[in-house]
Amino acid sequence: MEATVSDERPAPEGPATFRDVFGQAEFRALFTATALSWIGDYVAKAAVAVLVYRETESVALSAAAFAASYLPWLIGGPLLATIAERHRYREVMAVCDLIRMALMVLVALPWMPTWAIFVLIFAATLANPPSQAARSAVLPQILHGDRLVVGLSLQATAGQAAQVLGYLLGGVTAAFSPAAALLLNAATFAVSALLVRFGLRDRPPAMRAAHRSHLLRETGQGFQIVFGQPVLRAIAVLVFSSALFSIVPEGLAAAWAAERRGDLAGGTAQAIIMAANPVGYVVGGLVVARLFSPARRLALMRPLAVLAPAMLVPALLDPSPLVVALLAAACGFAVAGLVPAANGLFVQALPDSYRARAFGVMATGMQLIQGFAVLVTGALGERFSIPLVVGLWSAAGVVLMLVAALSWPDGRQVDAAVEAAQRANDPATPDEPPRRFAGRAGAPVAGGEQSTEHGRHRHAVT
Repeated sequence: MEATVSDERPAPEGPATFRDVFGQAEFRALFTATALSWIGDYVAKAAVAVLVYRETESVALSAAAFAASYLPWLIGGPLLATIAERHRYREVMAVCDLIRMALMVLVALPWMPTWAIFVLIFAATLANPPSQAARSAVLPQILHGDRLVVGLSLQATAGQAAQVLGYLLGGVTAAFSPAAALLLNAATFAVSALLVRFGLRDRPPAMRAAHRSHLLRETGQGFQIVFGQPVLRAIAVLVFSSALFSIVPEGLAAAWAAERRGDLAGGTAQAIIMAANPVGYVVGGLVVARLFSPARRLALMRPLAVLAPAMLVPALLDPSPLVVALLAAACGFAVAGLVPAANGLFVQALPDSYRARAFGVMATGMQLIQGFAVLVTGALGERFSIPLVVGLWSAAGVVLMLVAALSWPDGRQVDAAVEAAQRANDPATPDEPPRRFAGRAGAPVAGGEQSTEHGRHRHAVT
């Protein structure tokens, strides 16, 4: 983590306001549909975990049901996201919503056996990559310039708020009736499908039929685009690195709270640690998007990248859960200032016809990196104290971010990458799949042709 985009460079613009962004009717429809789907997803995750536990009384199976929603991204995210490039984005989002709605209704049926619940949940989540890729790719067609950056920030902030609200709502509802929580999720998908179908303009597919090959080759082009262009690669490294450490307090919260809860109940300590990073992200996203100009947000990207892991280094001092929560919130605040600006620049440096594929690469990378970070730090936490593990892991993150910040492309490379993407988006420019990538942005490729097919990057994270 969108038709023709007037991708002006953010620096010379004035800052867009929330009113500017929400003044776009299409963005209001997309934002509302996305928020509803996210809330429903988190409600369903909580409900499915409760439902499976009641049926089996197995903690392992309950956890497996929760984790099943991540599997499609891990085993085929880029491939599934590539499908969105071949079809109309509005059609992809609406159809995926309707599929998930129907499958969630089936999961809610009282006589459904546990094995069938796993199958249905997995099938429903297969619709996530193409749906999210299409949403990611259509946003720059709706918002241009700094409005796009502010819109990305609002979407990311809404995602964090939806996580907190969805888990709370899902936990409360599922305690009384898991089936009711699942039907609530199905209803959010139904409303989302209606909002997308009637709130967005119909746009032609980003990939022309003449340029289709086969899914594996097209998926491979997504990886080439993200990692074969210096500017896109630098942004990917920065975003991936932020995910490597910011997830750790949330992932280790249960064990951390059990060992060092102080005067708090274990559940309370765990809750405040887990909620702190999303809350910090929500606040940071709103503050940075509203108070800083586009040029200042871009200038703040690298300092905030270094500051984010630095906020967690004091964990070495073994603070109380409340202080841990404050540190995690500060980290989330810094990441919220970094990621939307990086996303906005990433979108501008990507030709329209590769956005969904690049999103698939970025979203899958985020899932893998976050899972890797939690697994590794969890394993280390078995042998060493959690404060020591988190503090040293974060200190290593500071070093990694310093390297990433110091190796950031210069202004000429960034400008050349954005200009190349603009030329590729020009209807008068021949739309050809990327063949080779220059060693630096704007460098000529073999045959004297100018490299106008610098991948396009739409992020997703979050």
